[in-house]
Amino acid sequence: MTTPPPADEALTPPPGCPAHGLGPDGVRRLYGPEAEADPKGLYEKLRAEHGAVAPVLLHGDLPAWLVLGHRENLDVARTPSRFSRDSRRWTAFQQNQVSPDSPLMPMVAWQPLCVFADGEEHKRLRGAVTDSLELFDRRGLRRHVTRFTDQLIDNFAAAGTADLVSQFAEHLPMLVMTQLLGMPEEYGPRLVEAARDLMKGTETAIASNDFVVATMRQLVERKRAAPGSDLPSWLLQAGLTDDEVLEHLRLILVAANETTVNLIADTLRMVLTDRRFRANLSGGHMTLPDALDQVLWDSPPLSAVPGRWATGDTELAGRTIKAGDMLLLGLAAGNVDPQIRPDLTEPLYGNRSHLAFSSGPHECPGQDVGRAIAEAGIDTLLMRLPDLQLAVEEDQLRWTSAWLSRHLAELPVEFTPRRPKPKGMSAVAGVSHQDPVRPPRPEYVTAVEQVGSQPRRPWWNALTARLRRRKSPT
Repeated sequence: MTTPPPADEALTPPPGCPAHGLGPDGVRRLYGPEAEADPKGLYEKLRAEHGAVAPVLLHGDLPAWLVLGHRENLDVARTPSRFSRDSRRWTAFQQNQVSPDSPLMPMVAWQPLCVFADGEEHKRLRGAVTDSLELFDRRGLRRHVTRFTDQLIDNFAAAGTADLVSQFAEHLPMLVMTQLLGMPEEYGPRLVEAARDLMKGTETAIASNDFVVATMRQLVERKRAAPGSDLPSWLLQAGLTDDEVLEHLRLILVAANETTVNLIADTLRMVLTDRRFRANLSGGHMTLPDALDQVLWDSPPLSAVPGRWATGDTELAGRTIKAGDMLLLGLAAGNVDPQIRPDLTEPLYGNRSHLAFSSGPHECPGQDVGRAIAEAGIDTLLMRLPDLQLAVEEDQLRWTSAWLSRHLAELPVEFTPRRPKPKGMSAVAGVSHQDPVRPPRPEYVTAVEQVGSQPRRPWWNALTARLRRRKSPT
């Protein structure tokens, strides 16, 4: 009879086990429980061990390079001649090392998308996307955001408590996107679930991707027969094929939802908890755009983006990159690169040189729309509930992580219970949905509306007063 190992050894998986953070030859895994428990800590371990570019293992222990340096991320993103977006170049694909049911497939398998194209083909596809996005009525976009924000708030306003992740942030972006895509609102909840599952790279990612694709295919067929004033119709009118429109809608839906959910949740968290913001709020200098800028630096909506594929043997930060190697843009790691941010406590209001939306020819084309949804939604929420405060201690907040993103699990808040708004009323008292929406304050002008505004009492006055009462001795 063999002697059992000590209890702590029995619970520790061996190095070759997928649950362990180290794979063959001691290369760190970018997936699994250890990596997901502390992704930021993992990035710093990799930086300490390897510098600006580190070898990592993806699902199935497939090798890749994670770019950790800010300058190196820009180098990769801005030089498609060296680092292509065409995933068919990946050595793992060419050697049949990626199984058809791999959770990587929805994100890296080649598709007729601008994100997988280079050169003239990229210009053609991306041009159709950017031209179509520019056709949106920005005032109409704000009306959609305001209306859905009011609806979501009305669902919990009378309770005096809410979880702003599950009851607000996880629903608002997809509800707005259903309008931009010309879809019924009831599509939203199931698409939210499928889109998030797809981004996590779980065992059900393939099935979730199939659901999204089937939904988008039906939508394209309807818009081909009966076009409207929406993104699918404009993409079809721009000359894209049905398959090209379908894939771009899938990309926009999945990427826009996950990134905007995370942006809304993390911005609300920082506004409610960060002492730097409290100090600025009490001084009256803090604006919501400032908060968004800081979040995009400290907690980018996507931690990493796959991928780029080396067009030939090359060097990056002293590393020899072979032709066909995959590289991942480490957006979160690059944003805290000590070479450009030696002091992470220094505010970065108005500084938009972060990597949150990538850079170069493949920089996110919908970043203004995503930021506009977050800004208008948070603004409306804070006006409706000006005494909003965190219902738990900050150190009780928890995140869930996957290989591409870090998601705030919940954000419990409390506030004075309020009655739902009368039906047909917008966030601005006395204005119906059929009436023109008043423009936002000058400091809130973004891609939502490029117009002036009438002054109104800043939401942060009430929030600051509430914080001061909490700090006052009893």
